[in-house]
Amino acid sequence: MTTPATSGTGPTENSMRRALKRARDGVSLDTAEAAVLLQARGEHLEDLSASAARVRDAGLEAAGRPGVITYSKSVFIPLTRLCRDTCHYCTFVTVPGKLRRDGHGMFLSPDEVLDIARKGAALGCKEALITLGDKPEDRWPEAREWLDAHGYDDTLAYVRAISVRVLEETGLLPHLNPGVMGWADFQRLKPVAPSMGMMLETTATRLWSEPGGPHHGSPDKEPAVRLRVLEDAGRSSVPFTSGILIGIGETYEERAESLFALREVSRAYHGIQELIIQNFRAKPDTAMRGMPDAELDELVATVAVARLLMGPSGCVQAPPNLVDDAYERLIRAGIDDWGGVSPLTIDHVNPERPWPQIEQLAETSRAAGFELRERLCVYPEFVRRGEPWLDPRLRPHVAALADPETGLARPDVLPRGLPWQEPEEAFTASGRTDLHTAIDTQGRTSDRRDDFDEVYGDWDALREAAAPGMAPERIDTDVRQALRTAAGDPTKLTDDEALALLHADGPALDALARVADDVRRSAVGDDVTYIVTRNINFTNVCYTGCRFCAFAQRRTDADAYSLSLDQVADRAQQAWDVGAVEVCMQGGIHPDLPGTAYFDIARAVRERVPGMHVHAFSPMEVVNGATRTGLSVREWLTAAKEAGLDTIPGTAAEILDDEVRWILTKGKLPAADWIDVVTTAHELGIRSSSTMMYGHVDQPRHWLGHLRTLAGIQQRTGGFTEFVTLPFVHTNAPVYLAGIARPGPTVRDNRAVTAMARLLLHPYIPNIQTSWVKLGAEGAAEMLRSGANDLGGTLMEETISRMAGSSYGSYKSVKDLIAVAEAAGRPARPRTTLYGEVPQERQRAALASDGHLPELLPVLD
Repeated sequence: MTTPATSGTGPTENSMRRALKRARDGVSLDTAEAAVLLQARGEHLEDLSASAARVRDAGLEAAGRPGVITYSKSVFIPLTRLCRDTCHYCTFVTVPGKLRRDGHGMFLSPDEVLDIARKGAALGCKEALITLGDKPEDRWPEAREWLDAHGYDDTLAYVRAISVRVLEETGLLPHLNPGVMGWADFQRLKPVAPSMGMMLETTATRLWSEPGGPHHGSPDKEPAVRLRVLEDAGRSSVPFTSGILIGIGETYEERAESLFALREVSRAYHGIQELIIQNFRAKPDTAMRGMPDAELDELVATVAVARLLMGPSGCVQAPPNLVDDAYERLIRAGIDDWGGVSPLTIDHVNPERPWPQIEQLAETSRAAGFELRERLCVYPEFVRRGEPWLDPRLRPHVAALADPETGLARPDVLPRGLPWQEPEEAFTASGRTDLHTAIDTQGRTSDRRDDFDEVYGDWDALREAAAPGMAPERIDTDVRQALRTAAGDPTKLTDDEALALLHADGPALDALARVADDVRRSAVGDDVTYIVTRNINFTNVCYTGCRFCAFAQRRTDADAYSLSLDQVADRAQQAWDVGAVEVCMQGGIHPDLPGTAYFDIARAVRERVPGMHVHAFSPMEVVNGATRTGLSVREWLTAAKEAGLDTIPGTAAEILDDEVRWILTKGKLPAADWIDVVTTAHELGIRSSSTMMYGHVDQPRHWLGHLRTLAGIQQRTGGFTEFVTLPFVHTNAPVYLAGIARPGPTVRDNRAVTAMARLLLHPYIPNIQTSWVKLGAEGAAEMLRSGANDLGGTLMEETISRMAGSSYGSYKSVKDLIAVAEAAGRPARPRTTLYGEVPQERQRAALASDGHLPELLPVLD
């Protein structure tokens, strides 16, 4: 290993005095200054600690608990000590043979887990700290065999199942430490645990990549991977614990960089509930047994710097069992929490270091002028925030143990098991259920939600992240040669040529539109297709935090609503009566909506109107349904198909590039998960549309990547029915109101995207749809002259774009759509969802009503 932090000559006296003064004055520190302060010793360390303590005290005052240090009364449950990683300091992890020799299974059995939890509950513990190794089944066949024998697809499936049993049979709140997880894993586990955690440990990549490093040979310890986990936790609104491990060979600069990385994630998502500063302790029988322990001064200085960087609202913890009796120094350095302390179980990660007695911690804290108070595994700030940080299925369990005023634990309450179940009455109609019509006459109540400044993350951090991606590029490729390639064979367009065409303007853009229109004519002919359909948005309550979406509301907002199953079926029946062949149903990710609700919606329509095509549930809704039910995406889609689902909309794609995606949305599914959902659907015979929303924080290079991705999927599955262009409607979009996004695409952008979609998706996706909702009749006609062949649907009601500020209404009649086609000089004909012929009976009903719902349609209460 390279030079550890404790070696070297140290900072100059001048640099130390300057950094200390900045700390005293409350000035923001940079990485170099933080690295200097990490080396403070003696009087300098006392000065640093005093500054940190003042910041901590101000935060406690602002939080309404001045002079309070917290801890969590917990039991430590080592669910499995098997792991696919080989960290060189770890004694927690073992091997199957040793477990067998000691008479243990590969995992703790449910009975063993519940025995620990019940004993803890009897002693007043409220947290079940469930800790385990990373993905042991990937390394150990014995782990895979145990999971298979007990009916679990993977380790996380067992974690979820055992967490439910802990909640139901003991009342303890699970705090999960399963290691590295992806976005979809957080969706699986969030409903069963109010908080989770994973130590970052360090951002020093060399400690992972170089032979001899403490993390070498451990795939889950790559810093970039662990930072992505922290970001996915924030995107998923999971209260998350993280921290660093000091003294494992990192330099002071690397230690400072680790703290800054944690601060950046905390700023962006407001989801890191506590930061643990843990000091390395060498253990026998490990590769690092000869390394010196991290000194106490190292720990104290790191705690103080962490406090200064995280600010008054941050929570900083140092494990009390790793510092002997030096509690008072840690208090003076700025901690406000002692972490989990168990009266029952040992610290299985540091088994040689017993927990201090809670009474001892209370006395030490009192001697330093602080009162020791018990908290839950989820910090009081998140208890008080509620949604979206606490899943509705956990609210009763948390409420049973939390003081409603402070969010801290109620010390006089013993946990008791409570049912873990889906919320009841998911389909009770509520709120502004006439919004689908009132949006055109009365408009929305306000241009933004009341929680605008909190729900979407940190706007300042977002501006910093968005700026590089929005920078325009210089394009040197010859546009004329690119046009010749496109006209000859669009499948031979190189990326450079495609980018040149996506930037085309003036005569070059006109030429591009003509080429695309010629390709359209040869591929699908001159007919402009449309579908008589009705949109049904069954709820707009959503806490996902998409920054482009003006549709989503909190349940308490004035414009919030949810429809009952009868109302959904009524609207489908009304659409059928006026000639519709399809209903398109999507809604917000309502926290009370059970994962089976989507099946009920599809079934309600299928039973009421057997002939209606059910086109429903975006990939985001599919993942939501799957994670809430505990089913895989494939199992969930299979069940949805059995309930009546025919096809799915390919919405929620936005831009399939996570660079852009994480600016546009806080918590929506990553690009890889979107791709997984649509490809799985296609494999099951469930076809889908495909979409791209553009004109916000994106650039033509992102459009190119997105279109290439869709073409690749289509070549593999053949499941896309069409590609739909979705110009960004900016007016009420939060990301625009915050001054980050552009005011939607230009006319040039719209023409270029439509034309290039035709060329880049040829011949794989023959149908290119333009959106009259977002472009209006004239704009849609122009896109028909630029390569599009489809106008989408009559819609009958349209709330999403109208809430965002679109001014083109909520429906078009059949005559309106025919007129748009005629304006482009083309004939029009109706189609089905799959672009087939519409039965004559349906055509007659549509012509008789002109695709309109009855004018005096009663309001659905």
